[in-house]
Amino acid sequence: MDTTHLAGPMTDDLFLPKPLTPPSTEEEEIRWLRLLRSRRVGPATFYRLLAEHGSAANALLALPEVARRAGVTEYSVCDPLAAEREYRSGRRRGGRLLCRGAADYPAALAALDDAPPLLWMRGRPGLLRRPAVAVVGARNASSLGTRMARQMAGELAEAGFVVVSGLARGVDAAAHRAALDSGTVAVMAGGIDLPYPAENAELCDRIGTIGVCLSEQPIGMPAQARHFPPRNRIVAGLSQAVVVIEAAARSGSLITARDALDLGREVLAVPGHPLDGRTGGCNKLIREGCMLVRSAADVVEALSPLGVTAPSATRPAAGSGETE
Repeated sequence: MDTTHLAGPMTDDLFLPKPLTPPSTEEEEIRWLRLLRSRRVGPATFYRLLAEHGSAANALLALPEVARRAGVTEYSVCDPLAAEREYRSGRRRGGRLLCRGAADYPAALAALDDAPPLLWMRGRPGLLRRPAVAVVGARNASSLGTRMARQMAGELAEAGFVVVSGLARGVDAAAHRAALDSGTVAVMAGGIDLPYPAENAELCDRIGTIGVCLSEQPIGMPAQARHFPPRNRIVAGLSQAVVVIEAAARSGSLITARDALDLGREVLAVPGHPLDGRTGGCNKLIREGCMLVRSAADVVEALSPLGVTAPSATRPAAGSGETE
């Protein structure tokens, strides 16, 4: 999906209509999907089109002329059949659309000006209403790093926090597994039906059943390099704090940490040996003023002055049919 915004007066500033009225019917959801999947429509253009034209249906009618005025030639909007195919495919795979402005859209993410207008979700939507902490780190994590990820995520889950991560190998996968029974959210770089790496397919299926899988990418979209930075921003946006474990000086985990700092979230780091390149990013974060943490208790202590607390962890009984 090309998320480059249309050039010209349509994108001078991000404009989010307040309040944003989400779709109330399946047909309206598909129109939102069609508008967002149209070429050169990113969140800023999406919101401005809705604000100026009142509805996705009117925005779709106006979009070719908007593109022409912006100097884009031979422009056509997303094929309605393509949008409906994606919608039906997502539903068949157990997914549902979360539309910004709707009650089930994550509140922490909705507070961002550039929040994704639509997210595909599989799992228990109620988890998205609970306080969340992200646990991120190296893909090639050491045995100590994965052990720390399991301990940190497990203790946070026991304290009642939902653990958010990116479903990568290493620290991410260890954190998801440790928190799976109490509550974990996997933010995916590709579609919710295409886990990356493929080795995490079974874990992804389990999260999509008793946790939450989220993605802003279309159903059937393989993860691509350009998808990871926006995925990291969603990880940060969903969370009240980000804990970094074993991150190199130049790594995706540091991008998540920088996004979190930009969004006003707490960033905490687990220190590492100065001669281990996998921990250079963590040590740098601590040197720059981020809190050093050794356990989930340190995270809870850091969040308490901010008024961020979590209820006791709840685990759905087998066969209960709970859809929290």
